[in-house]
Amino acid sequence: MKYFAEYSFDGVGRLLLGEEAGSITDLHFEKSGTRPRGSVMMKETEVLAKAGRQLEEYFRGERRVFSLPLALRGTPFQLRCWEALRAVPYGKTATYGDIARAAGSPKAFRAAGMANNRNPVAIIVPCHRIIGADGSLTGYGGGLEIKAFLLALEAKYSRC
Repeated sequence: MKYFAEYSFDGVGRLLLGEEAGSITDLHFEKSGTRPRGSVMMKETEVLAKAGRQLEEYFRGERRVFSLPLALRGTPFQLRCWEALRAVPYGKTATYGDIARAAGSPKAFRAAGMANNRNPVAIIVPCHRIIGADGSLTGYGGGLEIKAFLLALEAKYSRC
């Protein structure tokens, strides 16, 4: 059974978090209009409550790395890209080319961008830290306004 719980945070609005078999599987931004497929069982499980607390800590600048069980489903390349995203330090940015190189396919920067786009647990796996090669903000599932907010939040607290 897959369970979902809703949380709200200043700067990003409402988030719908999903959990299945004790691992986080989904994070949906209300502002993006994406919703989980299929039936949704709304129930705050222990794992979802822990994720909610860790997100609260993140937004207060008290957490830089999430320690949650994740069940990420994707292609082997996507999984390598998502692992590379987790290696980008708090308050720092990287490019799609950097992620492609870290995933073992240096010329696959467009594919790395698509993997970034398909990240099922944004913020927790920090795809917002990925920018264009020219330093520009590029697409983000929650919208560029939220991406800019998250980068500014991390810049603010990384100076502390």
